[in-house]
Amino acid sequence: MKISILGAGAMRTPLLLHGLLRSDLPISRVDLYDIDPDRLGRMLPILQAVAGSTPLLSAADPRSAMSGCDFVLASIRVGGMAARAHDEAVALQHGILGQETVGPAGFAKGLRTVPPLVEYARQLEEVAPEAYLINFSNPVGIVTQAVTMESRARIIGICDTPTELFEEVAAALGVPSRECYFDFLGLNHLGWLRQVYYRGLPRMAELLKQPERLYRAPFFTSEFLHQLGMLPSEYCYFYYHPQRAFEETIKAGRSRGAQLAQLNADLFARLAGGGEPLASYESYLNTRNSTYMATETGSTPHCNASTSALGAELTGYDKIALAVLRSLHFNLGHLIPLNVPNRGNVPELEYEDVVEVPCVVDSNGTHPVHVGALPEAIRALVVQMKDYERQTVRAALSGDRQQAVQALARNPLVPSVEVAESLLRGALPLRT
Repeated sequence: MKISILGAGAMRTPLLLHGLLRSDLPISRVDLYDIDPDRLGRMLPILQAVAGSTPLLSAADPRSAMSGCDFVLASIRVGGMAARAHDEAVALQHGILGQETVGPAGFAKGLRTVPPLVEYARQLEEVAPEAYLINFSNPVGIVTQAVTMESRARIIGICDTPTELFEEVAAALGVPSRECYFDFLGLNHLGWLRQVYYRGLPRMAELLKQPERLYRAPFFTSEFLHQLGMLPSEYCYFYYHPQRAFEETIKAGRSRGAQLAQLNADLFARLAGGGEPLASYESYLNTRNSTYMATETGSTPHCNASTSALGAELTGYDKIALAVLRSLHFNLGHLIPLNVPNRGNVPELEYEDVVEVPCVVDSNGTHPVHVGALPEAIRALVVQMKDYERQTVRAALSGDRQQAVQALARNPLVPSVEVAESLLRGALPLRT
């Protein structure tokens, strides 16, 4: 089996390789491509240490990387971490939360990411039409929808946020997650767990009594969750409490993007100075993971230096990638939350809209489980957000400034067309 990684210079690529290459998948070759060969070169010592005896080939172009492959995993960041930090800073200057997948910064990232990933998908159609394109590239919902509309590539959008919530819920209940059924629906980074069943019995009521055991940071109060009657995924925090997230980020003195840019620079400096690749990467991951969401929530980071981020237990990013590939390759029929076309599943949304719902995954692809109508408490937000995503796809594909303004103004975190105009004028790019 040949796999290809686009955006292989990404900081989480070693995690991805670690999970895949220690599995029972018959991977014989991995081709790496990054538009920034210097960055990929700096990551290679870590990647080679993780890969062991599996051949890693650095491809000169995406077409050769994808040629003859079985799976392409795409995690591209156009403009690098500097672009994220810039976008978040522009949003904060306008009094709006700066976060890479939501609000103005998420919009800018979508504009930059859609055109190249659509082009990669079209090339994949030519060189490996039967391959699956597994997309991690944020904003996952927008990017996956664009590729679905503009190509015939077999794309699946994946994100670890829902499965991380499922694990937290199972742990709070004290039961194995594999024996639970999670009734989840929504959009990428805007999803809700309506109910969880264990051995046929609903357990949501007892979960709502102990929300402090469910989330990695103080996102929601017990009173709020009781009133909602569901468990939002953690990114819903930015929509329910945007002012708090903005104020906490201002208090922190820099956005998450700026923080990660510094962490990345520190890692590369350590490697350039002769630091042992895996130990340096482990230290980087522990710091990165311990500070997750701390900036936006004002919570205290909890770093456990003894924890092995590349240990035997897979979590998050690498865990869901492995689950999807194994279920496709071995025809397992596992139930996994994924970003796939709606096809009438959620009646309030359009047929081709990409939604995030549980899917049965086997060798024939993804088969979404019917989730039905949106609960009234979230309907207006989801419908508005999906309209914004559709408009953002159109703006990204056309490069039209007026379409971009109208799309950004539709974002739930942008208060008006005037603010959208100012944001675009202020430096959110239409094209790179």
